[in-house]
Amino acid sequence: MINVFLLLGSNLGNRELFLQQAVQLIEQNVAPVIQASGIYETQSWGKTDEPDYLNQVVQLTTELPAQTVLERILNIEIILGRKRDVKWGSRIIDIDILFYGDKIINEPGLIVPHPELHNRRFTLEPLAELAPDLIHPVLKKSVLRLKKELKDKLIVKKL
Repeated sequence: MINVFLLLGSNLGNRELFLQQAVQLIEQNVAPVIQASGIYETQSWGKTDEPDYLNQVVQLTTELPAQTVLERILNIEIILGRKRDVKWGSRIIDIDILFYGDKIINEPGLIVPHPELHNRRFTLEPLAELAPDLIHPVLKKSVLRLKKELKDKLIVKKL
């Protein structure tokens, strides 16, 4: 079984409900969630004039190939009404693969570990809650170390 960490985010509508629905659909279509971080409210990143996000990291174990996990989470986004109109634009739900075990994957449409996770407080805060000692397979640093080295000053607060 492979440990997979996913980042969930929502900044439109009933954000908490969309996170809950995403977790339910992940459990139905990908694998049971082993643990989930608290929910964090985060300033918008990239396109900073957007509403604040709610973010959460979930951990699951699966034998599904990474590409299948990606296909299924993209389908979950569609089921929940995700529209991809503007890069970093507001969204009902966003689900990213942060880690797929200790695998390093660089395929069209799938880069794991997530190429920006070490630069984003909204990712590292909830991830450090679940797996502070997890080692990034490319950077060879723990999640906690990455969080301590962050230069990202966005406000991220646990609800």
